[in-house]
Amino acid sequence: MATLSFRSLWLFLGIGLLLAACGPTANAPTPTTPTAIAEAPTAAPTATPKPRPTAQAVPTPEIGKPVALRDDITITPVTQTGGYFVRLKLDPSSNTIYYMNGNGDIFTLAPQETGANKTKRVYTASDIGAPSGFVAAGLAFGSDGTMFVLGNVTTPTTNQVVIQKGTLGADGERTWTNLASTEVYPASGTQFDHNGNGIVVSPDGAFVYFNIGSRTDHGEVEDANGAHPNTRELPLTSAIFRVPANAENLVLPNDAEKLKAEGYLFADGTRNAYDLAFGPDNQLFAIDNGPDADFADELNWIQEGKHYGFPWRFGNVDNPKLDPNYDISKDGRLQKDFFAVQSGLYVKDPSYPPPPEGVTFTDPIINVGPDADMFREADGSIYDASEIGEVAHSFTPHRSQLGLVFDNANALGGDLKGNGFMVSWGAAAGIIPDPGRDLLTFKLTKKGDTYEMTTQQLAVGFDHPVDAALLGNKLYVLDWGSRGTIWEVTLPS
Repeated sequence: MATLSFRSLWLFLGIGLLLAACGPTANAPTPTTPTAIAEAPTAAPTATPKPRPTAQAVPTPEIGKPVALRDDITITPVTQTGGYFVRLKLDPSSNTIYYMNGNGDIFTLAPQETGANKTKRVYTASDIGAPSGFVAAGLAFGSDGTMFVLGNVTTPTTNQVVIQKGTLGADGERTWTNLASTEVYPASGTQFDHNGNGIVVSPDGAFVYFNIGSRTDHGEVEDANGAHPNTRELPLTSAIFRVPANAENLVLPNDAEKLKAEGYLFADGTRNAYDLAFGPDNQLFAIDNGPDADFADELNWIQEGKHYGFPWRFGNVDNPKLDPNYDISKDGRLQKDFFAVQSGLYVKDPSYPPPPEGVTFTDPIINVGPDADMFREADGSIYDASEIGEVAHSFTPHRSQLGLVFDNANALGGDLKGNGFMVSWGAAAGIIPDPGRDLLTFKLTKKGDTYEMTTQQLAVGFDHPVDAALLGNKLYVLDWGSRGTIWEVTLPS
């Protein structure tokens, strides 16, 4: 009974647990702006240093009534799901839009239809052969219409990731099998159990990539009330994995050497890469949501064998707990209204493990702005990077970027052609005046052995948007909150 009760709680909290404190709360405080601290003069001693301007708060739109910020974009409600749906994806083989809730109920959406023909439930967790206790969290399609559904079987002290595969037959029906599962591994029993979530199929259909998020906020010990003493991250957490798309009943072990030897570990050091997508040049990209301290959310170019820093690095900044003299009273990136701070998890930690030997961390893609590019320095000052001639690595802390998609077909026009898009769940709390809950577009430019991006806010006022799918010049956005509206955002073509 305990397991069933915990699963009911997990379903109720849904995406809030997966995002682990990065999602918004109803009583988030009104943003304020701290006073800038002047930099030390670099010229003659008599020169007067000019303070850097701090970021300024902007009016927050009415939540649940999104507004386009360009006159060549329109936003129209398509349907209301009732809320708490976690995924919305496009089947490229039929151009059909599917959306899914945590129970594993999967629906189709026909935007141009009316009444009962607009939505239809086509699968349940039982239909796809999911095990008892399965909580759905990820959805993806191959180019041939093969459907992959990722979920978690969770107890207060353990988790197991399970991926079901639906192969499309000539008759239009799908045959369901198990693609892969992980071994049961130790959970933390906290909101920092991000579990398995993001999943995507390679453009050639050969491989399935999926994320298993961290079990900690920033690499601290999380022992599940003594069930797992001295446990931090594990081989099966905070990483992106790859398995053959034609596999059946694979089991991924909680063993680092075996995962590497079998080729299942694709990239390491991602805190919670909740969305994965293939973009320019068929390269894999992923968003990554940061910790409860005010460090950047990230966009990473995911490459085989790379390590993206977690838990030793956030954005382009080392985890301050690596400093043996770490003093919480001097850490200006901590805000009391975030759970990890409230719970006293940011403390001096003499046993904190050092970074792995011989590993060079890969920093996230640089954001040159002008939007979603605020950052906070160790003294607590908040700045808009592009307004002071600097860059962000990658996004304003706590925006919780989700719903990553690319215009790979170059179906859009003007400055949006070939761009990427993402929505922002929004900040849980804090004083950084960039609350998210919006739609961003970004343009990637290859710079040497990495990328950089420009960003532009296209619409504001969504209600905890959680996913998006692009069909032609129409972007469909799924709100998780209250009414669970699915919006049709018409972009220039």
